Amino acid sequence: MLGGRSITLFHVRGIRITVDWSWFLVLFLVIFYLSQLYGDAFGESGSDSTPFLLAILSAFGFFGSIVLHELGHALVAMRNGIGITSIQLWIFGGMARMDRESDGPMTEFKVAVAGPLVTLAIVIVLTAIGLAAAGGEGFREAILLESDSGVLAMVGWLATINLLVLVFNLLPAFPMDGGRIVRAIAWWRTGNRGSATRFAAGLGRVFAYIFIAGGLLLIFNGLAFTGVWLALIGFVINGSARAASAQTKITSSISNLVVADVMDREPVAIPGKLSVEQALDEYFLRYRWSWFPVVDTGRRFLGLVIRDKADEVPETSRTTSLISELIESDSDARTFQVRDDAPLDTLLANSTMRRFGAVMAVDDEGRLSGVITAEQVGRALRDGIA
Repeated sequence: MLGGRSITLFHVRGIRITVDWSWFLVLFLVIFYLSQLYGDAFGESGSDSTPFLLAILSAFGFFGSIVLHELGHALVAMRNGIGITSIQLWIFGGMARMDRESDGPMTEFKVAVAGPLVTLAIVIVLTAIGLAAAGGEGFREAILLESDSGVLAMVGWLATINLLVLVFNLLPAFPMDGGRIVRAIAWWRTGNRGSATRFAAGLGRVFAYIFIAGGLLLIFNGLAFTGVWLALIGFVINGSARAASAQTKITSSISNLVVADVMDREPVAIPGKLSVEQALDEYFLRYRWSWFPVVDTGRRFLGLVIRDKADEVPETSRTTSLISELIESDSDARTFQVRDDAPLDTLLANSTMRRFGAVMAVDDEGRLSGVITAEQVGRALRDGIA
């Protein structure tokens, strides 16, 4: 859905917040629309300073609420062991890029519902501010742009637009949040993620056609901008639902397999207490691999160490430097591992698998129990399809 290079804006708890080029188009359109809206409401030109400033603040407030919505998804995903590579804003909103699928229906439900709950909280907070500042009748006038206060009008608009986003997102149109909630419930009821995804994707395509038809109807009735927007959303949802359904057909052949079924159960790992010199001599030079998992004395997985980092250590310090000093931090280490009882198909979107060609498998106590490679996953797919 997203193309081209993205621009990094900032980081939140290690999550990169980026924008696609299409976001700038939407930002311009929103500011232009709101400038005219506020200008008409206060009897001024849209280019005057007050309507223009309110439009800019409203636009960034709106996109800030989208970021918070996606952060809700991202933080709950991370709490459930799913890595987040970035959050990207684009022409139709935002997307939290996860490095793998949820490993169970409850995790899927919690991640899917987190974003709408954040948006609901935003609506409640903005409404409370409006009611406290102007009372029920005053805030209603602000929402209808009949108030003399520009700030109150902005609060009313942000509360209204977030409420619309909340309602729209909860429609059961996969891959929107409502569709993912439907998939989680269907997955819980059937115990089969593949059939749940096909059901949710089918429902998503139904809503996609409704959006497209509704968009065309709006266009024919003179609401061209809104109609084109709704129709484009329908096309995007239809394409995403079709892709999810097609992927499910491919992955259904391994739907009954878990990581432990295909992983290498005798992984070579470097003890964290080993010196850098010993690690280079006994592991990197011996096996000629570019990286190794590192474990503690209880064989708990600590992270990965890369050959380049070991080579960067001065020769005079290699005997006293421990290999555990070169690994990634604990928070980053979680992106390199997967439970050995996790469904195998959750690795198909794993970013670590794409980067290193393998992921470390751990048991329920965090001990390294195996290594699973992209080649092993691909072989399982080929065997299943054949």
